[in-house]
Amino acid sequence: MESAFTLGGIRSWRGIFATHSWIVIKDKDAAAYQRFDYTAWGQPFWVDRFLPDARWFGGTPDVVFAADGPDAQAMIPKIRIAIHEYRYSNIGDYHLWPGPNSNTFIATLMEAVPEIKASLPATAVGKDFPYDGRWIGLTPSHTGVRFNALGYFGVTIGWVEGLEVNILGAVAGLDFRRPALKLPGLGPVGV
Repeated sequence: MESAFTLGGIRSWRGIFATHSWIVIKDKDAAAYQRFDYTAWGQPFWVDRFLPDARWFGGTPDVVFAADGPDAQAMIPKIRIAIHEYRYSNIGDYHLWPGPNSNTFIATLMEAVPEIKASLPATAVGKDFPYDGRWIGLTPSHTGVRFNALGYFGVTIGWVEGLEVNILGAVAGLDFRRPALKLPGLGPVGV
């Protein structure tokens, strides 16, 4: 079997204005996928607590990015290293708002593996939390720049991320690649 991984996210009635994100990995010749969630319940990391494509509080998952075959095989070791080295991995590190939370965790993985070339939705509150401690830096996709004041205010501009303004975790902006408005609580609205 080929290597594969998926970044997923869900919006549901519990998260009308927010998304929970996770990653699913399948190493070459592995019998099953492995799901990594970062949550506030007990240990921050949950491995295989939920099925890879399980609903989250009733919401159907959306695939943010997927890779398989040699592309996934090349990215998975980087993803595993980023998971192992995640700086907010202790009990008490998770903070629903402004972060670090599940979306901060996935944004960190995306930064570690810029080949992913994807962006979390505007409803992924916490994706803009400065997990690297820098107020100014590259976007997770490495296709632009971002300014962020501790997750409370920020501006991002990049080819993959588009233009985003973050005010207290609510993100509004424009998607350049797939023309759309990014609206807080709604996500992308095609133009």
